Amino acid sequence: MILYRLCQGIVRVASPFICRLEVRGLEHLPRAGPFLLVSNHQSILDPILIQAICPRVVHTMAKSTQFAAPGFGWLMPRIASFPVRRYQVDPQAVRIALRRLRAGKPVGIYLEGERSWDGRLQAPRLGAIRLILKAGVPVVPCTIAGSYDVWPRWHRSLRRAPVRVTFAAPLRFPRCDERGQREALLAQATARTLAVLQQPLQTALPAGP
Repeated sequence: MILYRLCQGIVRVASPFICRLEVRGLEHLPRAGPFLLVSNHQSILDPILIQAICPRVVHTMAKSTQFAAPGFGWLMPRIASFPVRRYQVDPQAVRIALRRLRAGKPVGIYLEGERSWDGRLQAPRLGAIRLILKAGVPVVPCTIAGSYDVWPRWHRSLRRAPVRVTFAAPLRFPRCDERGQREALLAQATARTLAVLQQPLQTALPAGP
């Protein structure tokens, strides 16, 4: 993962020119073993910043169209990303995620399945919650706030603004191998995860760039 670490270094050097970054809760990231890093999604910058912050290599689920784009198709697998087809059930993406978790690796998913249209937390994709229940590994909620102000969806230029990334204490859910078990816990797991992700969004960011 030499390229991954190189990209991390570049982002860490460049990020002060893009935003005033504040990071909270790094101590909640497990130092070893598998976990799911579950984040909201405000901007295209989110995976860039989050993966630069995390000390361990995070294997991130990313939309499949990026893998078909010139250059990105070569880059994405080399920075530990793997494809998922959006707006549909993708068993292959689930199998890859579970395989990497079984290998002891952290896996990152964006609960909403796409970038927010207005910066607010959207309803989650239930497939992501089902993956949480199927995996049975610690779930670290990650809330990014302010990246929407830096680079909103469909906006062509960046503007410098404060950004805060908050890692919460890991949540624990039972591993549910049976579909019926997952469906029974779906609403509870959704509400619990959303509540933790929402909490840091209620704290105002510091004023100014």
